[in-house]
Amino acid sequence: MTDTPPTPLPETLPDGAIPAATLVIMRPSEGGRPDEILMVKRSEKMAFAAGAVVFPGGRVDPDDYRVARLYGTGIDEADGAARVAALRETLEETGLAVGWPGLAEHDVAEVRQALLAGTLLSDILMARGDRIALESFIPFARWCPNFKEARTFDTRFYVVAAPPHGHELTVEEAEHSHIFWASAAETLAMADRGEVSVIFPTRRNLERLAQSADFAGFAAHSGRFPVELITPWIEDRDGQSFLCIPGHLGYPVTSESFDRVRRG
Repeated sequence: MTDTPPTPLPETLPDGAIPAATLVIMRPSEGGRPDEILMVKRSEKMAFAAGAVVFPGGRVDPDDYRVARLYGTGIDEADGAARVAALRETLEETGLAVGWPGLAEHDVAEVRQALLAGTLLSDILMARGDRIALESFIPFARWCPNFKEARTFDTRFYVVAAPPHGHELTVEEAEHSHIFWASAAETLAMADRGEVSVIFPTRRNLERLAQSADFAGFAAHSGRFPVELITPWIEDRDGQSFLCIPGHLGYPVTSESFDRVRRG
């Protein structure tokens, strides 16, 4: 078990930044290899990060705040709402119920379809009498890239251990085209070979995740660093532009040549 990272100092967000959340889900792999992470490939039709491989997640909806107030005791409301969004979006996008101990596996498909049809999560929880375990999500990063070519998202990152499940996970086809499990190092290798595309924040976080062999190791790692808002900046080095992030937040790679970066 790790201590919760310190609460970040107040920060200034770019105008119009959209609150969002993403969830890194880790499961043990066979043969003692590093844990696998659930990844989804975004549809080529999406306005943001089209065709890119990302962690499950999405925007924070107004109902997520209501759920956070009801079930996020002791958690800051914005943080709680982001955790709810990560839970809800993961279930909608992949069919995996994370942080919902009372949801039986045979009920997952029905609840997922209800969410996709527009039923509010708060109403589903009330009707079922369930609670959700928002405390099981470990916060480890917060990114708000301000690229003019893309929408600006204020995204909170969480990590959680994958729950046991026997059903096949499937993508929600309106937003995604593919789903797979792979270690952080394997996904980076696929990106280096040109088999998948990753945006700048995803690559930096995969590199950070690749430093730990398993969920317990990464949870311990994340507890050693503060969660501070990361807004990458461009820096000129000997006539070449680099996109940079702070060096004290646990990332092994903190800059990349700007002409190689995929921003959105």
